[in-house]
Amino acid sequence: MHMRKLLAVIACMAAPAAVQAQPITGWYVGAGVGVNQLLDTNVKGQVGVNEMNSNLGLAALGSVGYGFGGGLRAEVEGNWRTQHSNITPRGGSGTTYSFGPMVNLLYDFNSYGGVNPYIGVGVGAQWYHVPRLGSSEAQLAGQGIVGVAFPLGTPGLAITAEARGLGTLGDQKFRSGALNNPANVSGLLGLRYAFGGATTSRMSTASAASATTPAPVQQAEDARTYLVFFDWDKSDLSERARQIIADAAAASSRLAVTRLEVAGHADTSGTAPYNQGLSMRRGQIVAAELVRLGVKKEAIMLTALGDTHPLVQTGPGVREPQNRRVEIVLK
Repeated sequence: MHMRKLLAVIACMAAPAAVQAQPITGWYVGAGVGVNQLLDTNVKGQVGVNEMNSNLGLAALGSVGYGFGGGLRAEVEGNWRTQHSNITPRGGSGTTYSFGPMVNLLYDFNSYGGVNPYIGVGVGAQWYHVPRLGSSEAQLAGQGIVGVAFPLGTPGLAITAEARGLGTLGDQKFRSGALNNPANVSGLLGLRYAFGGATTSRMSTASAASATTPAPVQQAEDARTYLVFFDWDKSDLSERARQIIADAAAASSRLAVTRLEVAGHADTSGTAPYNQGLSMRRGQIVAAELVRLGVKKEAIMLTALGDTHPLVQTGPGVREPQNRRVEIVLK
């Protein structure tokens, strides 16, 4: 009965409209704390069948996961829940708690106004401790997850808010009795940090540009615009970036231009002030490389545009490789 109620709650939580995925790519860690409600259940013991009612309690968890791109990610979680419970009419009262590992599969959805919703399901094991019954055997458990992530100013860092429903897939057995399908509903606040990963944020600047669409600027003999791409949250130059800057420097000499406009850009994965500073650092390092290659410093006009002029339109909090760039325009 209680498991059916829990599954109904999970089904309601995990039914958002279909939207495009907003992926996490690579390794991440997370932790959360919040409140937990152990739903009313029956205790089967040596003194017959009693009812167990519980007060609102606490829940905590930690997780390590990996994002595969395309919105899909998997994680390993350890959880702990506790509350004060009353067993009536003949069981007394005391602190009950449960804990165990879970393996979760989650899906991230597209950003809405800077908020990234996600859903997930998990399977694992749970142990319970109940007054008069002691500690239980391990029991197979399942859970449903629905949450939202709020990106913070530091790239990769987000606050999470989640609702979770977790229940054992059968009675929780003790040496001298059993709990009838115990189920929990939890609300948690947490922090999550994504390290960036090897496919999106750590790819070379040349492959980052080609992985999404063909390079938008043809580096021909008479090219007047050159694009230099960067890794996520980086302002250092790859070998490909240095080659593009060298091409721009050579063309400026060959075409006898009088001005080079150097404009730094960032994607929307950080806050506006952070992206502004990052775009400036990118522009400065490109300008310095041009000067090193013989371009006169006074011929360079440097600007930083942050995330206000994207090459590819995205919502907030999106890591888009083609928006992490510096544009060099020969005038």
